[in-house]
Amino acid sequence: MRILLTGANGYVGRRLLPELLEEGHEVICCVRDVNRLGIDAETSKLITVWEVDFLSEPTFKNIPQNIDVAYYLIHSMTSSTTAFDEMESKTAENFNLYMNKMQTKQVIYLSGIVNDIYLSKHLQSRKNVEDILYKGNYHITVLRAGIIVGSGSSSFEIIRDLSEKLPVMITPKWVLTKTQPIAIRNVIQYLMGVILHEKCYDKSFDIAGPNVLTYKQMLQLYAKTRGFKNWIFTVPVMTPKLSSYWLYFVTSTSYKLAMNLVDSMKIEVIAKDNNLQKTLNITPISYEEAIQLAFLKIEQNLVISSWKDSLVSGRFRKNLNEFIQIPKFGCLTDSKTIPVTDVKKTLDNIWSIGGEKGWYYGNWMWKIRGFMDKLFGGVGLRRGRTHPTHIDNGDALDFWRVLLADRDKKRLLLFAEMRLPGEAWLEFRIDENNVLHQIATFRPRGLWGRLYWYSLVPFHFFIFGGMIRNIAKTD
Repeated sequence: MRILLTGANGYVGRRLLPELLEEGHEVICCVRDVNRLGIDAETSKLITVWEVDFLSEPTFKNIPQNIDVAYYLIHSMTSSTTAFDEMESKTAENFNLYMNKMQTKQVIYLSGIVNDIYLSKHLQSRKNVEDILYKGNYHITVLRAGIIVGSGSSSFEIIRDLSEKLPVMITPKWVLTKTQPIAIRNVIQYLMGVILHEKCYDKSFDIAGPNVLTYKQMLQLYAKTRGFKNWIFTVPVMTPKLSSYWLYFVTSTSYKLAMNLVDSMKIEVIAKDNNLQKTLNITPISYEEAIQLAFLKIEQNLVISSWKDSLVSGRFRKNLNEFIQIPKFGCLTDSKTIPVTDVKKTLDNIWSIGGEKGWYYGNWMWKIRGFMDKLFGGVGLRRGRTHPTHIDNGDALDFWRVLLADRDKKRLLLFAEMRLPGEAWLEFRIDENNVLHQIATFRPRGLWGRLYWYSLVPFHFFIFGGMIRNIAKTD
């Protein structure tokens, strides 16, 4: 059947796509930027890509028709700390306009559990989107999930960061709030199971795992599962702003996401009983087992998707195409070249840069730069990279964003998401004469931008020089 997948390059969408293809469905992937879909060439042959921004006014040009099922996996929580609810409502309204034109039979919406009397702004926005979607000319099925636990999920990565970096924690009282986490594998099973299931039409269902836990218990069980112990002490007074900064500096989350998470963590997220689990014959996965399954993927380098690769983990929300052409005028550059004896080995080195591998020279200086960036509200180095040797267009790579990763053309182009008085690009390219070109380009913003660049010229001499020499090494 024909299935429309919104949020196809998001955390859940990337996990759902291979399952849909495995079942033989015809999948149309919706993305705001086609260059950020980040799938392999073989998968690209099996899908259709529709570039659309549901936040913009509908144009109805070249829209797909006769859609059997559409997945609504869009959210804006990390785009703003104030206006994301307005953005989500507008997106849902525009989505309805498109679906009405496409003669869609069913829409499946992945939402959040909203059973508490008092809802956070995030959860209230999720409920408002649900109300809007119920007005569409199609059958709606809403799956309200608790915290999703899986390799690469934002919740899992935050718990992982806190537990492994802070064996002793002084925590705010919201760590005593109860929640009911669900494994990503169960989420995918529910999303697949309700496809054109008439008993699920025009209904909302809570989906969750078997364990009701406080956030403190989740941190402690994570430590137990990983074979170490942590000590958590709760204090009665810690302002939401201070809690947000605490999450921001200790974990890889952005400040906007931290603010919205703290707001939601004060609300109990516990599922109501329903028969959907039995109807679909789904066996719930425990929280501890979900952690173990996540690490099986991590240790085997099989993490399909990570929230860190989403644009919302960085500073920019623009189309990456706006930056893929490196400007030539008004820019300052540091260009270095070196002959390459083994092209494949050199490409392996380039494609392994960042993350645990580091930057090949002066890693301690890169770490200081990352720490300074974090202090001034940047992304720092904590995002790392999703896979140690594989890179897709649009991936996060420490405090860079991958604009272009073309191994066949022997070119990697990165754009800086760190705090800068200007815009910066870093390019690696091997030409037809087997010469490696490493070019750092900076377009300064005013006098401060130029002062920033010239103040770092001595460091560039050592860092960039050492980096290209070590990348070209093949022994």
